[in-house]
Amino acid sequence: MIKKLSFRSAAAAALAATFLMAATDGAHAGDTWPQKPVRWVIGFAAGGSADTLTRIAADQLAEKLGQSVVVENRPGASGAIALQHVAQTSPDDTVLITVPGPIIFPNAQPQIGKELAPIMLLAEGPMIVVGPAANKQNSLAEIIEDAKARPETWSYATSGTGTSQHLAGELINHLTGTHLLQVPYKGGGQAVTDVVGAQLPLAILGPTPVLPHIRSGKLKAYAVTTTYRLKSLPDVPTMQEAGIPGYDATQWFAAATVNGVAPQRIQKLNRLLAEIVTTPKFQEAVNAAGMVAGTGTPEDLEKFVARDNEKWADVIRSTGMSVGR
Repeated sequence: MIKKLSFRSAAAAALAATFLMAATDGAHAGDTWPQKPVRWVIGFAAGGSADTLTRIAADQLAEKLGQSVVVENRPGASGAIALQHVAQTSPDDTVLITVPGPIIFPNAQPQIGKELAPIMLLAEGPMIVVGPAANKQNSLAEIIEDAKARPETWSYATSGTGTSQHLAGELINHLTGTHLLQVPYKGGGQAVTDVVGAQLPLAILGPTPVLPHIRSGKLKAYAVTTTYRLKSLPDVPTMQEAGIPGYDATQWFAAATVNGVAPQRIQKLNRLLAEIVTTPKFQEAVNAAGMVAGTGTPEDLEKFVARDNEKWADVIRSTGMSVGR
């Protein structure tokens, strides 16, 4: 004989089932996720600022998640190859990407707020204009003077066409009337090697790959691109101090993921990264790079990127700067 449940017993059973489902959903949304290794993609070769900061953040994220975080370099096309790869990845996969900026592509590419979901701004700071120790010129003013007299002899290395370094170089050209030629590389680490070897007369790169060579005397530092000097290079002038009034350019790195990832997962990553950027190890790295650690919500990052991209799009439209391949 089958015993019937009372109304009170049935209600209690239903309530228990509801709590169980809620607990299961919560586990999938945050507590037990991820259940497989995380991939963190970088669109540039190893050795640059983006690579260095990402690897430090990835190591600490792995500890907090209790899961491996594998950093994967996919260099090429100024980061576009990595952007396309992540944008085409299923949102069920566990993949992050470090998006550097500003970057202006000649053709539409995946971007934060559209094909990519924002997580958090990781760091923001200056670039440095450097040259080999063999350069006869000891100041940016001397370089500009010589570049006007002998334009065919001056070029500068960057980590890719359309990147912040390229935009910084084109802004020099626009404000000084020079015609410095950009030579794009697949990352700052590769670019700095050729400049140290005097195969190129200049580079505009993030601080991370160039600071050791500046300190060793293998590179001359001519100026930083921000309106403030670096604490790590107090004797290196700003571009405005070096003789280019109105000059100001920064670079930044942000964490993003494929569009469509559950909001609970993005919020969890945002919370963990907000903790990571305040740790001594990450702070030491951003300070060494002359950068400031990021902060904010995913929504803050989306607004920040939109404003910065529009700023540089306006500059390109008004100056005729070229970012073609």
